[in-house]
Amino acid sequence: MPHRPHIPSPGRRTVLRGSLLVPAAAALPAALGAAAPALALAGRPEAAWGVQVGSVTASSALVWVRSDRPARMLVETASTESFRRARSWYGPLIGPGSDFTGTTPLYGLPAGEQVHYRVTLADPGDPRRTGKPVYGTFRTAPARRRDGVRFLWSGDIAGQGWGINPDIGGYRVYEEMRRLDPDFFLCSGDTVYADGPLQPSVTLPDGRTWRNVMTEEKAKVAETLDEYRGNFRYNLLDHNVRRFNAQVPSVVQWDDHEVRNNWYPGQILDDARYTEKNVDILAARSARAFGEYFPVSAPHGSYGSSSRRSRMYRTVHHGPLLDVFVLDMRSHRNRNSPGRQADDTTGILGAEQLRWLKRSLAESRAVWKVIAADMPLGLVVPDGATDFEAVAQGDPGAPLGRELQIAELLRFIKHRKVTGTLWLTADVHYTSAQHYAPERAAFKDFAPFWEFVSGPLAAGGFPANALDGTFGPDRVFVRAPDRANVSPMESPQFFGEVEIDGDSAELTVRLRAEGGGVLFTKVLRPGRVGQ
Repeated sequence: MPHRPHIPSPGRRTVLRGSLLVPAAAALPAALGAAAPALALAGRPEAAWGVQVGSVTASSALVWVRSDRPARMLVETASTESFRRARSWYGPLIGPGSDFTGTTPLYGLPAGEQVHYRVTLADPGDPRRTGKPVYGTFRTAPARRRDGVRFLWSGDIAGQGWGINPDIGGYRVYEEMRRLDPDFFLCSGDTVYADGPLQPSVTLPDGRTWRNVMTEEKAKVAETLDEYRGNFRYNLLDHNVRRFNAQVPSVVQWDDHEVRNNWYPGQILDDARYTEKNVDILAARSARAFGEYFPVSAPHGSYGSSSRRSRMYRTVHHGPLLDVFVLDMRSHRNRNSPGRQADDTTGILGAEQLRWLKRSLAESRAVWKVIAADMPLGLVVPDGATDFEAVAQGDPGAPLGRELQIAELLRFIKHRKVTGTLWLTADVHYTSAQHYAPERAAFKDFAPFWEFVSGPLAAGGFPANALDGTFGPDRVFVRAPDRANVSPMESPQFFGEVEIDGDSAELTVRLRAEGGGVLFTKVLRPGRVGQ
């Protein structure tokens, strides 16, 4: 296994209002006890929240850290964990404007190689006063096709009242994923549940008690910037997450729960829990916190910028075999509705994002083109009694509403002969595989394709959603609970694995369950418009 990075030693902390004392076996570093660092502290800067890496290419990456006080970020990289002949990178001054988070870009890295790095925080007033280094490692994207690619995906973290439970070792599935040592992890949205407050304890149907690590920000819905920051910070309290982040680069997208369940631009909330009713204001605050807490390069500047709506959709190039098209099916959509419009140019992507996706797919020279969607295509996801949240609206006939935009995209892929496409998503809190084919569909002008669903990683499990026949889905495999909001103590969490062979270029998808191995496997052959 690759180098295991150093994680600060655990300590004990008292949680919100003294409601839960975390046992030593799953305790958190003492430095994590304070949400907002003080501006004047004794000692040296500490990076107890760990490190992360994102935006990894064949020659570059972005390293993330959070300090407990103002500090200068310093990074060293080397080809070995001994750090002989290390290369130094002078990072930014970290302060309260970014909630004491910072990133440092690395350039000129060797392709397809393991990179070891360490982050040191220095006192800005006295560079000799430095904290203990925090270590990490990652692999750059390959330049050669024969090197192959392997990555994991999932989503849905700390949802439906199920947070970090110290009694079961926290988010254990992250350690299971870490041991697989993937090239990167695709987090398919619902990275936090800013609209889902936690309770100190929950009684399960069988009489057992689920206990949550509590923080002030997780005791109510998030509205302020600091409350959104606290939600993104919450998952970093888990030692499994920090250890995973120090070894596995991330590709992160967002969905609704980063802001509020089923939100859409322009929405005015009718929810007594919120004093701020304008969801666009909430979304801007969440987007800023998202950009502070994940190592993601924004194509249009900082996330949450007031001057221009944040652009989270982007292409991730990972060598000759793989391009990942990271969608944002939240920020540019129209309002949720019954979805029966005969003309819908906005849809779920917005016109600009659809043009970008079509152009990027046509220009891609990668063997495989993964479309990373934060919502499924043919699964019916309701929003209340009459509206719908995703693409499908339960009418198996010709495309209507948001289906029109997807039909346009699928038609484009077929007629432009774009090969090697498949769709990955999370959102619905179970795992499944759907094959879409024109012979089963009301809309027939498209090539067959697969959609694979995984999740949750640390949230409630739910029964399988109904299928909409417009694009002819056939549910080849499904594993889901038989009732709503099943806790992680009662049902396994799910994640998926994608492996592309460097010799044959065949792509293998494996749907996995926590502690249960592989549930389903599908092998796809390269060079085809439809599968």
